[in-house]
Amino acid sequence: MPSSDAHRRLGFAVVMLATSAFAPRAAAQQQAQGFAVERLYPSAPGGGWFVMDALDMHGGLGGAMALTTSYSRDPLRVSSGSQHLAVVADRAFADFGFAATYDRFRMSLNMDVPLVTKGQSGTVGAHQFVAPSLDLGTTPDTLSDVRVGLDARILGDARAPFRLGAGAQLLIPSGHRSDYDSDGTYRAMGRVLFAGDEGRFTYAGHLGVHVRPLDDSPTPESPRGTELLFGLAGGVRVLAFGSGTPSLIVGPEIYGATAFRSMFGTTDTALEGLLTGRLEGTSDSGPQLRVKLGTGAGLNPHFGAPEWRLVLAIEVFEYGAASDK
Repeated sequence: MPSSDAHRRLGFAVVMLATSAFAPRAAAQQQAQGFAVERLYPSAPGGGWFVMDALDMHGGLGGAMALTTSYSRDPLRVSSGSQHLAVVADRAFADFGFAATYDRFRMSLNMDVPLVTKGQSGTVGAHQFVAPSLDLGTTPDTLSDVRVGLDARILGDARAPFRLGAGAQLLIPSGHRSDYDSDGTYRAMGRVLFAGDEGRFTYAGHLGVHVRPLDDSPTPESPRGTELLFGLAGGVRVLAFGSGTPSLIVGPEIYGATAFRSMFGTTDTALEGLLTGRLEGTSDSGPQLRVKLGTGAGLNPHFGAPEWRLVLAIEVFEYGAASDK
């Protein structure tokens, strides 16, 4: 009996030592909650560029519809030393956009439908990540955050060499943080917009603020609160056959965001570039069709910018009959 009791006491001591050794490590691991990982916010229908806004609305009452589809590879990669984890390895979405225009004003609605969101689960450092698993077969009715916007041109007419405008968007939480398609909070964007046309050259850009209440600073590659938005695009009409005929515009579009709390920090800034081409009509009357194709990569592939991306968009728009003065 004494020998048996001694063995029990020894076994109990070994269990307690093992438990105490592993307890601090287990307690230190934190569960990542997820967030809206997508960094491509398509411009309002009729906006011209993928992200920038041409600010060329004019005439009386008009409207636009757009369908934008995108596939991005590795938009969320988390690393710590020799550990690397593609939490979101594949993301594809379809964005349905609708807009109404009058004179120099535009109101818009964008709805983002995730087509595929897949990744890898695992632990990196002190954080545990659970990958999303979304597809049309299992979650056909999922919506990411819906965007409602208002844009206005303040200076310049629809074809001026320099146009200045402003835009605001409200993002309404619709998805789930665990699916990496929503922050779970209301967000807002306010931007100063500029654009212009000079001969065959056209350009557009923006500078603004993304009011983002979510701040998950301790979690790698997660939002750091409110961000500065920036972007610039420029293109050349390589084919322009004359007024009323289609033209082909080719050029780059670069855009990004950086957290105000660590301005332009290496891992707190998302920077992405696209080489784009678009075929569009040039008539001022009747329905117009615009087809856009872009491909590019994350110039600083952190904070939600993917390793590479492919995007396609189709727009149908028509401006009112009255001329812009």
